[in-house]
Amino acid sequence: MLWLALHLPRLPLETFCATLAAADAARGVALIDGHQVVAVDAAAAAAGVQPGMKRATALALAPELLLAASDPARDAAALHAVAHAALAFTPTVTLHDGATVLLEVQSCLRLFHGLGPLRQRLLAALAPLGHRLHLAAAPTSLGAALLAQWQPVPGGPGDPAGPGGHGGGSSGPGVPGGDLVLGEHATKLPALQRLLAGLPLALIAPGHEAALHGLGLQRLGELLRLPRAGLARRFGEELLDRIDRALGRRADPRRPLEPPATFDARLELYMRAEHTEQLLAAADVLLARLLAWAQARQSRVAAFTLRMTHERVRGAAPPATELHLALAEPALDAAHLRLLLRERLARCTLAAPTLELQLHCRDLVRAPPPNGELFPTRASQAEGLVRLLERLRARLGDEQVRRLVAVADHRPECATRSVPVQGGAVPASVPSMLLTAGEAVLPLHRPAWLLPEPLPLAERERQPLLDGRPLALLSGPERIETGWWDGEPALRDYFIAATADGALVWVFRSRLPVSRPAGEATWFLQGRFG
Repeated sequence: MLWLALHLPRLPLETFCATLAAADAARGVALIDGHQVVAVDAAAAAAGVQPGMKRATALALAPELLLAASDPARDAAALHAVAHAALAFTPTVTLHDGATVLLEVQSCLRLFHGLGPLRQRLLAALAPLGHRLHLAAAPTSLGAALLAQWQPVPGGPGDPAGPGGHGGGSSGPGVPGGDLVLGEHATKLPALQRLLAGLPLALIAPGHEAALHGLGLQRLGELLRLPRAGLARRFGEELLDRIDRALGRRADPRRPLEPPATFDARLELYMRAEHTEQLLAAADVLLARLLAWAQARQSRVAAFTLRMTHERVRGAAPPATELHLALAEPALDAAHLRLLLRERLARCTLAAPTLELQLHCRDLVRAPPPNGELFPTRASQAEGLVRLLERLRARLGDEQVRRLVAVADHRPECATRSVPVQGGAVPASVPSMLLTAGEAVLPLHRPAWLLPEPLPLAERERQPLLDGRPLALLSGPERIETGWWDGEPALRDYFIAATADGALVWVFRSRLPVSRPAGEATWFLQGRFG
């Protein structure tokens, strides 16, 4: 087996700073648990703030320091999003120690043409989530996790400037700002055991490092030279079991993670959002997690709902604002979803500033990936039209973007109805008896351009006139006698006629009784041919 470990050393800080403005982050950020600092960013560390300090001491060193409470639930949601992104590559994904994701990749190396290409594709899928990653590979899951955690973290226990530091990692190629640190890789057990011999005891024996340091022990290799029986009596069997699982001497079964059937995520904003750009910046985090979940389900997003919780106004909280986005074609394109969300937010009036966002999705569709051909095809052109319609619906509203549907009625003015593009439901005003499903199109010659209302035409010697000039009847009549059931009967004879300049028009003669009032038109213009 071969395990790939993704360790997120700055996970608590990254989840808190996801909605933080750049000006606030420049002050330095520290997370506290109770009254003790548990995590600091680079700016806070530069001011001398260290994990383990008291809250008052940290503020004395950096009065402008931004303090926030650590939230394990917030961190767990972000870690699950990383796991969901990994599930798109292998079904065996598990969590470890609250900040590490483990992937068993031996079974899929051939599919991705080796560990190197697999790693590059995995990192590309994780990039939208915006986390710093420490990555390592090993034949045991715990060994891979320890190698990934054994990296320099500014201000943390792995800092090479501190005790037990190790600087064996290197920044990944093409990763800006050192967002990726590649740890040691070991594909065979002997190589893994040699690497772990230099592992600091703080990683392999948490809680016992002080006693072990008192014995003069610093590394795992030094600990392994001691008698097992004595170690078991003094430190317990759990320590030996952990060491054996890391070295591959004992089995280490893991329960694979399964993505939930529905997606529900919430994100508390650091500052209240009053503008679209502020909401979009926070919604980007939830959209990235949504797409990671959809990819883990091997599906595409068909619809989702964004819920905005507002702050209290005059002691009362206004009702939450909900935006439901239904896509005409399921998609996994973050830029496209963000564009649609921007258009909808631009038309949305907020009752009050927003304090929290929630994203809910249960509408997934198992669909093939979009067309990837070099040259345009009918499928790619149709996809472009669908996205245009989706954007128009998001900007103008669903009711403002409409299409025509056929109705089984011989009267041209009643043969089509306008319905919204999304859904395509026929209005209730159209009798169900008129609808036909799958009826073949009649081989009739009809113009595509019909006038809103038939235009009365003058006549001379029983011949219709258009613009004072007679029309030449070319074909017809096509007789229509219908509409008796709704009180609007149509008794007409239709003709295709030619104008003096050669254009083709569609006209009809009304077949009313002879007792027609004097001066009433008999001929009407119904449409024009292109």
